[in-house]
Amino acid sequence: MTLRTLRTAGRRRLAAVAAALTVLSALLVHVAVSASAAVPPTPSGWSLVWSDDFDGPSGSPPSSANWQIDTGHAYPGGPGNWGTGEIQNYTSSPSNLALDGSGNLRITPLRSSSGEWTSARIETRKADFKPAEGRVLRIEGRIQMPNVTGDAALGYWPAFWALGSPYRGNYWNWPGIGEFDIMENVNGINSVWAVLHCGVTPGGPCNETNGLGASRACPGSSCQSSFHTYRFEWDRSVSPNQLRWYVDGQQFHSLSQSQFDAGTWNNMTGHAGYFLLLNVAMGGGFPNGVAGFGTPTPATVPGRPMVVDYVAVWQSGTTQPSPTITPTSPGGVDARSTIQAERYQAQSGTMVETTTDSGGGQNVGAIANGDWLRFDGVNFGSTAAHQFKARVASGAGGGVSGLVQVRLGSPTAAPIGDFAIGNTGGWQSWRTIPANISPVTGTHTVYLTFSSGQPADFVNVNWFTFSTT
Repeated sequence: MTLRTLRTAGRRRLAAVAAALTVLSALLVHVAVSASAAVPPTPSGWSLVWSDDFDGPSGSPPSSANWQIDTGHAYPGGPGNWGTGEIQNYTSSPSNLALDGSGNLRITPLRSSSGEWTSARIETRKADFKPAEGRVLRIEGRIQMPNVTGDAALGYWPAFWALGSPYRGNYWNWPGIGEFDIMENVNGINSVWAVLHCGVTPGGPCNETNGLGASRACPGSSCQSSFHTYRFEWDRSVSPNQLRWYVDGQQFHSLSQSQFDAGTWNNMTGHAGYFLLLNVAMGGGFPNGVAGFGTPTPATVPGRPMVVDYVAVWQSGTTQPSPTITPTSPGGVDARSTIQAERYQAQSGTMVETTTDSGGGQNVGAIANGDWLRFDGVNFGSTAAHQFKARVASGAGGGVSGLVQVRLGSPTAAPIGDFAIGNTGGWQSWRTIPANISPVTGTHTVYLTFSSGQPADFVNVNWFTFSTT
């Protein structure tokens, strides 16, 4: 893991969630969970690359053929405190790292009588996880985060992630070699973070040390109270290549090769591949940044494990059809075509879900104030477009509404047009709403931005288009 602070897209939701958790924390108790499931059957058209379902006797370590155990406060010769400011000492002790005899791995942070925190961190021996050209690589784990919330959770930092193989033995080439954070969580908040780290630090194309990330609450039950599946896909079957993140099969973050210069992309994808990591850190930049003070604290409760049911990696066996927009006019996507909202090249704060609108497919949802979608190479042609219309739905509560805005070139540029949207009768109750826009010709990067002045989600978007009248 690497030092990063709270992403803006997550901050507006965290305030409300944290307040609710503070009130409820006294009512929550730890429940031991030993539920396990086998690695899912390999989907048709895919092949299993690698897996571990953590079967074995209670108290035994994870398979030494699959995993190596990191110990101490740093790699030999690497940055102190693992480069993140985390305070725990990683050990190979069964009290910190062991199979539970029920098909799960448990990583358990503990605090000694002298106040020292210990925990565990493991990484795969295999360090070449990478899709073949024209294929999709799927990395998935079924995990229950440490079942602790409120003040008792301050400083907990569980993670399931991947680092570029050139990091092994160097330890100073981050973030250029790439990092895919498949699941991160801090301080017992009911949220999963997905983040890409790349380029240079500070700043650079991945906005280091924050990275390019998104977060959302776990579907149904909380991240802490139940197992959920966390998945990352690296798609080399499409051009530009795509990176996608999911929780329980629901996509909530994606990035496109087109967002990065060739050197940055090659540095993080042109090497042999990635190794996978599982760990629970205590304290450090991320939990401290979210809490607003140093963690852990005297109120933090030790002994709550991250429970991992399985980790598996699959690769598609055939070239997959492109999910991206196919250009229909010279120089880019035809602005007068129906542009599916989920085919964005970048986004902030949203998720993708199945739609019941006519034609089926997916829509973009969980849209709130400050969120945005980016669409590259939208070609308006030489005849000016004067109107924008979008297929939208809203199940927002009474009095909650907002604006759907169109901007060119930047999510902070002046809008060229917008329309207001309130409750339409439900999150899948769709209607098409038009808006006038300033005349536009030529090819542009189009941003849909969303403004409401309050934190609640207020709109879903299925598709949009532009026209001359």
